[in-house]
Amino acid sequence: MRGNGKTDSTGEAGGAPVRDNGGGGGRKGLSDRWLAFIVAAVVVALDQLSKAWALRALAEGDIVIIDGFLRLRLTSNTGAAFSLFQNSGPLIGIIAVGVVVLIFIVLGDASRRVEAIALGMVLGGAVGNLVDRAFRGDGFLDGAVIDWIGWWWIPTFNVADAAITSGVALLLLATVIRR
Repeated sequence: MRGNGKTDSTGEAGGAPVRDNGGGGGRKGLSDRWLAFIVAAVVVALDQLSKAWALRALAEGDIVIIDGFLRLRLTSNTGAAFSLFQNSGPLIGIIAVGVVVLIFIVLGDASRRVEAIALGMVLGGAVGNLVDRAFRGDGFLDGAVIDWIGWWWIPTFNVADAAITSGVALLLLATVIRR
């Protein structure tokens, strides 16, 4: 860019041609959208791998890590968070698909890396639980979500749930800090 804000494609400003990078602010490397997709893919992989482990390791019973505080317990949830709306898998699945589509749309407006990371966490968590609903049941999106981490004051959850909660918290924190 030249000092007047115009692209200098001819090199007239006294050096090699300088090209406008489309307003990217000079940041090179991974785009925010790709960063979000990578974060989402990592969350889905960790979620599904941990659920496969839990299905094997916890089939015989709970593993107590800290008595009265942290227990690994295998549960299946056909509802939403906190086991609300049991047996509403197809409706919850459709809502999750809507959330995924909405995140794809919002990612186009993500202006900071922290937003991209947070949206990637929410996206990955939504897809991780959606995979359970799609492939752990007999009908359309009626599968149960595998939960396996149990803290004494929090209902049993999984890596996808933790990613969604952490991603939303990170988005809220970024919004508060920005203001």
